Amino acid sequence: MRNDNPKKDSTFFLLYIFSFLLLWEWLRPLKELTDTGHLSVFLGFVFISLMMSYFNMPILPSAIIKIIIILYSVHFMYYEGTFFSLEWFGQLFKEVIANSGIIMNAEWTEISNSFRTLLFFTLLWLMAYLIQYWLINRKQIFVFFFMTLVYITVLDTFTPYEADLAIVRTVIAGFAVMGMLAYYRIADKGAVNKNLKSAKRWMVPLVAMILLSVGIGYAAPKADPIWPDPVPFITSYNEDSGEGSGGVKKVGYGTDDSALGGPFIGDDRVVFTAEADGRHYWRIETKDVYTGKGWVADKGTAVPVEFSPEQTIPMQPFEEEVKTEQRTSRVIPKIGYPHIVYPLGVTQVGASAGKSVLQFSLDPTTEKIMSMADGQTGSIGPYSLTFNHPVYSVEKLKAAGPEELEAEFAFLSKYTQVPEELPERVVELAEEITKDKETWLEKAQAIEKYFRSNEFVYDQTNVAIPDENQDYVDQFLFETQRGYCDNFSTSMVVMMRSVGIPARWVKGYTEGEYIDTLENGRRLYEVTNNNAHSWVEGYFPGVGWVPFEPTQGFSNNVQFEYDNNNDSQNQTGQEEEEDTTPAAPVKPELPEEQAPADKPKVSFSEGLKNAGAFLKDNLQKIFLTLLAVAVFAAILYRWRGKWLPFVYILLYKYKRENKYLEKAYIVLLKELGRYGLKRERGQTLRDYANYVDSFFSTNEMRWLTEKYEEYLYRGDMDEDMWQNAKKYWEFMIRKVSA
Repeated sequence: MRNDNPKKDSTFFLLYIFSFLLLWEWLRPLKELTDTGHLSVFLGFVFISLMMSYFNMPILPSAIIKIIIILYSVHFMYYEGTFFSLEWFGQLFKEVIANSGIIMNAEWTEISNSFRTLLFFTLLWLMAYLIQYWLINRKQIFVFFFMTLVYITVLDTFTPYEADLAIVRTVIAGFAVMGMLAYYRIADKGAVNKNLKSAKRWMVPLVAMILLSVGIGYAAPKADPIWPDPVPFITSYNEDSGEGSGGVKKVGYGTDDSALGGPFIGDDRVVFTAEADGRHYWRIETKDVYTGKGWVADKGTAVPVEFSPEQTIPMQPFEEEVKTEQRTSRVIPKIGYPHIVYPLGVTQVGASAGKSVLQFSLDPTTEKIMSMADGQTGSIGPYSLTFNHPVYSVEKLKAAGPEELEAEFAFLSKYTQVPEELPERVVELAEEITKDKETWLEKAQAIEKYFRSNEFVYDQTNVAIPDENQDYVDQFLFETQRGYCDNFSTSMVVMMRSVGIPARWVKGYTEGEYIDTLENGRRLYEVTNNNAHSWVEGYFPGVGWVPFEPTQGFSNNVQFEYDNNNDSQNQTGQEEEEDTTPAAPVKPELPEEQAPADKPKVSFSEGLKNAGAFLKDNLQKIFLTLLAVAVFAAILYRWRGKWLPFVYILLYKYKRENKYLEKAYIVLLKELGRYGLKRERGQTLRDYANYVDSFFSTNEMRWLTEKYEEYLYRGDMDEDMWQNAKKYWEFMIRKVSA
């Protein structure tokens, strides 16, 4: 009979671990090269999938667990309310149906983020299955190893991703997996014995070979590259041979926007970290004059306005009638810029400069705020921001129009300025897009949505520079249709102005990457140079400046509300990503009874809400904790043959009644079967006992079997039967744990 020793199978666990590390290398660059978040959730899903495969979990329970993990993750990332609410599930179902139609029409850029996440989870599920197939069925993984090397080397060559350590990690994991699989293939053919001793003889030279190879590769001198980095080289060659000017720039904030265009390389240097109540863009300045090549600020006669910390900032981006929510943020600069980053609606800046006299200077034209200590412009340390987060009324936005600005000719002329030489086809395109729209809001939305069609591509490297007699917007709209935020935002501003809507170009940063939830409930964000961004603000009379986001793959968190005609109370809508379709009104909560001051009363709904908020803020920690517990439990279960016999020994050691002889004997049979000594169908207990004793070179199993049969057929005649048999039982059950 075959003996499947657990020691031999435990080495297979390393195969899954190294395969997981290989798959991890596919996910690492996403954090740097894309705006993909929650990578730990995706990694956890892959790890759990591989572990379920390793422990041979049946297909149906495994699929159910994976589906629950996927749904819970999607709910956490994109939906409000509790996980068990049917409302969000209905929204997800409708979104799946809608996105299925989008895929059928090949409108790839219109796919929603939540549906993209579902597709990404499905891809990871498939990859985990393929790895299991390569490991178990084929025992070959060279193709996946080779694909991983090609993937990271291509990213290292053509993107800002630095893959030096990734290549080392991939080589170690790949060689380890291929070496172990080679051992299993040879063992299956019978060339070597498949046991722990032969496995060690194979693995020790394998580890030595890997360490030696990596060590030599790391320590050996490296020659300089024969060819330059292809992307900057090719781009610079094209620029030098053309009429345009420019070069490969590094991403980040810059003051000169007069000549836009051309590629840039990424830079993950941290600019600042921020403690905030929620996501929002960080403004630095606006520009109002489009030259055909870029943006400049029309200083005119505007004089900088100085103010002190804690004073109200003399800047009002929206009317007093606009509903707002007061919020605060704290900024910790990491680069010594002299300007302040702030959200739309900022009212106060709080900071300290020690013994120096701290002042701030606001440029009314660009809305750029500079910090000054003792009259000298310079950077400051951490500062706090108080701002009013606007909740825009859709009805008021729809009611806003040109007639309300007829008397403000100078304002209208300034923010609808376009160059005289602007190609006529730009204006015609803007008019064509908005011809069926009546209000300014609908026209702005139509232009914003136009850039999300599949004709436009977000790209940071293959970005053209306009020739001397070529307009920057015209080139993007009609020739390249490929670029980054500057291309999209500038084009939208010019098109809005072309149809008479006041608009301006805004520079700053996106919200950054979420890092952690702090003890005070705020969220910590890290903002790098890669988060530098530009977007659009349109002006609506009676409301003020409203942000728009035309760039592919980005979404601001502008909040809109729908005014219910049957209710005088305003209701808050949901945050929008692409368009501003108002959300359904939120039902106001009824006031609760006042509880005594020393015993505040918390309603059941409030308790659920607090619990949901706690889960949402700590989901990553909870997920990682549960993952660790699940892994620990899986390891315990996998190696239960090592520790479970000792649990049984403690369980029966102090039992005196003979009835425990029967129970202990049945337990011994199960552990022997788990060890690999399975009892054949129809085999008598005595024959089985002879087989076990011959395997272990013992006599105890035959003696125990005789006592067991004696107890079954003769009953409880010998009072010390179990006491006498206990030492033989312990001896045998310890054998299966060896």
